[in-house]
Amino acid sequence: MPSPDTPAPAPERVEPPGTERPIVRVRGVSKTFGKDVRALDDVSLDVAPGIVYGLLGPNGAGKTTLIRVLATLLRPEGGDVEVAGVDVLADPTGARARIGLAGQFAAVDEYLTGRENVVMVGRLYGLSGREARRRADDVLERIKLTDAATRRVGTYSGGMRRRLDLAASLVGRPQVMFLDEPTTGIDPRSRLDLWELVEDLVETGTTVLLTTQYLEEADRLADRIGVIDDGRIVSEGTADELKDTLGGAVLEVTVAPDDVARSREILGGIAGDEVASAAAGTRLRVPARDGVVTLMAATRGFDAIGLQPLDVALHKPTLDDVFLALTGDRPEPVEGEAAEAATGVGLDATSGPSTGMATTSPTTPASSGDRPAA
Repeated sequence: MPSPDTPAPAPERVEPPGTERPIVRVRGVSKTFGKDVRALDDVSLDVAPGIVYGLLGPNGAGKTTLIRVLATLLRPEGGDVEVAGVDVLADPTGARARIGLAGQFAAVDEYLTGRENVVMVGRLYGLSGREARRRADDVLERIKLTDAATRRVGTYSGGMRRRLDLAASLVGRPQVMFLDEPTTGIDPRSRLDLWELVEDLVETGTTVLLTTQYLEEADRLADRIGVIDDGRIVSEGTADELKDTLGGAVLEVTVAPDDVARSREILGGIAGDEVASAAAGTRLRVPARDGVVTLMAATRGFDAIGLQPLDVALHKPTLDDVFLALTGDRPEPVEGEAAEAATGVGLDATSGPSTGMATTSPTTPASSGDRPAA
């Protein structure tokens, strides 16, 4: 029986009913490159376990920088980062044992076979040779690369390399998988294959955080979406919640380049909102909260100044509309956020700055290459 003088143990914290502790938790994270490039500006977000969280934003918005912070490849100037219950800044080695990363470019060795690449990463995770080979065969079958497993990677297509890169990230059975623009630069068939693989990952218990510039990809895969622009999360929610923020319908008007300025003035006056543009600035969009009434008002405005639009459409909001309303830009598929990734320092004080592709294990310092160790 405890002594009366012995302090009672602190009560165990119990989460409120219906809530789960986030598997990824970011609070107030900032990162600056050089003197004035603010890649992340007080970013905070939560990712629930067992979902796909989509980080949507234009090139240079901060997506890749945030992924690199989460994956222990960059140290932010401030804030707190927790992944799978581990403080990433205080214990990067512990965090790497719980994560996987497939970066923007496939980090594979062209001179090895597909199977040899995956086995090599397994050994770097500390697996025995037998276990590494067993897991390699398992993940290669899972991503439908068994038939090509004994071929040199130099003979693989771009889509096959992306799948192999993902297989190598999975061999350590991570709790959280970070996918940085996983389908950039691959053909539509390979893109669909990777989407199916991501869905399979979540079904087997892996939490996925992916960055993308493809609106269709975010709409198809993400259970929850964060829109990032200029280093800040500007909106967050499910795809339907984000679409609902626009309210009602969207009026889209396509005009000739010489008519853009006058059209913006008319639409801005009718909708009372900033006019978003796409397609080299000739396709203009505004919320049409009054539906057909807004459409008719726009038509009368164009008629009054003798302007003939090339096309006029009224439709329900899409993620494209949300993106334009929030950022004023249309995301374009590019090769990645090279400016953000140009500088990187791992979190281990002993590792120092490093560059280039590398594969690391949970017990080795991280480098700035695409494969963190998971």
